[in-house]
Amino acid sequence: QVQLVESGGGLVQTGGSLILGCTASGRTRSSYAMGWFRQAPGKEREFVATISWDGDFTYYIDAVKGRFTLSRDGAKNTMYLQMNNLKPEDTAIYYCTTNPETRDYALGTADNWGNGTLVTVSS
Repeated sequence: QVQLVESGGGLVQTGGSLILGCTASGRTRSSYAMGWFRQAPGKEREFVATISWDGDFTYYIDAVKGRFTLSRDGAKNTMYLQMNNLKPEDTAIYYCTTNPETRDYALGTADNWGNGTLVTVSS
């Protein structure tokens, strides 16, 4: 069993920044990809970004490219999502996830999920 705990959500004004964190614990694989999904009110859940086990590969959806940056600290089993120039349409619950490989995110799902952290961007 893998436990994922998110942190860092909150309320921010348009154009502001937030950093989300996610720490994995439990029966984690020796190497695994991490990523974020989000679900806005009344909308379908969507994939946001993923990072490889060594941090060398990242992928972002077009809506956040250039504004969001992923990083991870392997020693701490922690991933960070730096979110800059936030927009009201970024308002959502953000879920931390893991998959064996980054390519697994193309299936639109993940093996393990956190409980989510709410990000609210006011206009």
